[in-house]
Amino acid sequence: MNKRKIILPLLGGVLIFFLILAFIFAVYEGWIQITSTKRPADRYGENIPKVISEKDTDHDGIDDQTDILQGALSYIQTRPKYKSRYYASGYPDDGYGVCTDVVAYGLKAAGFDLQKLVDEDIKVDPQAYHVDRADANIDFRRVRNLSVFFKNHAQALTLDVHDISQWQGGDIVIFENHIGIVSDRRNARGVPYVIHHNSPFQINYEEDILEKRDDITGHYRME
Repeated sequence: MNKRKIILPLLGGVLIFFLILAFIFAVYEGWIQITSTKRPADRYGENIPKVISEKDTDHDGIDDQTDILQGALSYIQTRPKYKSRYYASGYPDDGYGVCTDVVAYGLKAAGFDLQKLVDEDIKVDPQAYHVDRADANIDFRRVRNLSVFFKNHAQALTLDVHDISQWQGGDIVIFENHIGIVSDRRNARGVPYVIHHNSPFQINYEEDILEKRDDITGHYRME
């Protein structure tokens, strides 16, 4: 048998193997984000009344609930790459981010500066946050701190994901170690998708996860 016919396919296989490894490493290191910004179909929420906030905090003519939703959607359209970093500016400004940034940018679009609000709340009641040394640049980007903040300053809502009318686009949902914004798109059972950023390997930024998780710890709406 011709040795060349054996060696060339082997070399090709080895090359493909290392290319796959290099791609996985690049995604893991946050150099590449494969997540799609494609939105799910909008066909299952037609008969569910939508909540419109009575407040317009940033006075832009759009209510807060809608502003938060649109802000989160605008943020993920930038296709942030998943990586936890520290920023002297507080808010990520280099194309990277984590789950808390979806919420921070969503609320920022409505006129809520989470960096300032969380820092002020920690200074008022540091024991509630269990923060030994406050750092405004990072404290608002930690799930545990946002859990305390929303518990103190937002309307608490049901954790029953099948009480579908109570879950509205622009709500905040908190899991044990994760957080996201509730989408205005729903699955066939009327349960909404979640706009979130959990991993560089995430398939879509907007995913049908509420029924699949058993660690929901909070569901809030800005008042």
